[in-house]
Amino acid sequence: MSVSAITHLSVRYRLRHLVSAGLLLGLSGCGLFGHGKDEPKPKLASAETMYNNGIDALRTRRYTLAAAEFEVLQQNYPYSGYIANAQLMEGYAYYLKGKYPEAVQQLNRFIGLHPTSADASYAYYLRALCFYEQIADVQRDQQGTVEAMDALEEVITRFPQSKYARDAQLKIDLCRDHLAGKEMLVGRYYQRERNYEAAINRYQRVVQDFQTTNHVPEALERMVEVYLDLGLTDQARKSGIVLGFNYPGSKWYRFAYSDLKRYKLLTNKFPMPGQVVNASQQKTAMAPPPTATGIGPAPAALTQAPAKPMDIKAAPVQPVKAQPVAPQQPAATAH
Repeated sequence: MSVSAITHLSVRYRLRHLVSAGLLLGLSGCGLFGHGKDEPKPKLASAETMYNNGIDALRTRRYTLAAAEFEVLQQNYPYSGYIANAQLMEGYAYYLKGKYPEAVQQLNRFIGLHPTSADASYAYYLRALCFYEQIADVQRDQQGTVEAMDALEEVITRFPQSKYARDAQLKIDLCRDHLAGKEMLVGRYYQRERNYEAAINRYQRVVQDFQTTNHVPEALERMVEVYLDLGLTDQARKSGIVLGFNYPGSKWYRFAYSDLKRYKLLTNKFPMPGQVVNASQQKTAMAPPPTATGIGPAPAALTQAPAKPMDIKAAPVQPVKAQPVAPQQPAATAH
């Protein structure tokens, strides 16, 4: 066979191969692109359906799903009448899930966009609870406790007549008790290290700044101990008198009474441990307790019964009214 014939056959073979490859590509292209145009897109659920799905998920404790439903609603229906409720309920879902930073972020968004909403008091209260739930043990830094107190105080300041104000005040008292516990922890450490001035300062702060907490009786008793160790019998006696007339039934007064008796420092001004003190006697004994550097105010007796805390799980999962959001008008173009 001649060279020209061989060349001709080779060209025909290559053309046939290219045509076959082109047909295959064309068919695959139809499969990749042609059929996609005919397939219907999945239908997006309505805003009402998404909101109800989120509420159902909350009621069945599927908090992650609930938050996702509310978030998708906000992304796809930014002008829906359910948008404000969805924002609030997403924060609530994060709170119940224990994702407190995410809850605070979402609640801040709601507060910023709807400051005059009927649910604003609840949003502020729920945000404060997110900080409250993150309070650390007294052996750790208490910055979180301070943040919780600030958020709770904002609830009381902004909404003093709301049903959340009373519970916020109760939790503030618990925060103060927590902070007092931290001061006592540090004071006991200084006392063990025989750094008596630093210990007295810590105990005195509890007496002065945290008068309504349960740590005041111990703080006064510790002051008696420190003053006795320092040989400051006059100051020890004064601290013991204040302790006895304000907390006569406390175990801390029994300890202080025993120590003062051992040092022969008791006088007729000291009530017997457990003895009921009448009003006139208490008024006489309310002299300010001594400090490391001077005299400070005396603590008030704990006379108020603790209030019953609210159950946040009973919070409304269908917050009041879904108000439509007016669509934003495009800004006028300057000519």
